Amino acid sequence: MTKTLLIVFHSMTGGTRQMAEAAARGAEGQGVRVRLLHAPDAGAADLISADGYVLATPENLAAIAGLMKDFFDRTYYAVLGRIEGRAYAAMICAGSDGTNAARQVARIATGWRLRMVAEPLIVCTDAQTPEAILAPKTIAAEDLARCEELGATLGAGLSIGMF
Repeated sequence: MTKTLLIVFHSMTGGTRQMAEAAARGAEGQGVRVRLLHAPDAGAADLISADGYVLATPENLAAIAGLMKDFFDRTYYAVLGRIEGRAYAAMICAGSDGTNAARQVARIATGWRLRMVAEPLIVCTDAQTPEAILAPKTIAAEDLARCEELGATLGAGLSIGMF
């Protein structure tokens, strides 16, 4: 039976989308089905039908993005007790730090009793001015390679039953 890796993301300026797409590319060909969903389009049924997750968000004002929070708010209780033990990893696109958003994702995942299988992958864009923060992002090739590797790791781990 083919396992499913669900990648849920939100992106306003394109950075997190590039990271999520890179993770999806990495997971493809690993013997898993990959589903890449924008947070407003993802729901409880998507979480329940998946075997593992990549949760990708920008850090906005030292927190997860509002639409990722909305995703968690809409799905949290509907899947509570139904996805325990499944593998997950987090990816954060941040202007400078990203650690608080990573902590928030980890806290939610802990409530769901998910199993973190990789440290949060944080890509810092160094956007510090309002103009730079709001500008479209281009994620560096080496950071996209890290995202692909994370996707490949989750995909391979799910495929062989390690996760």
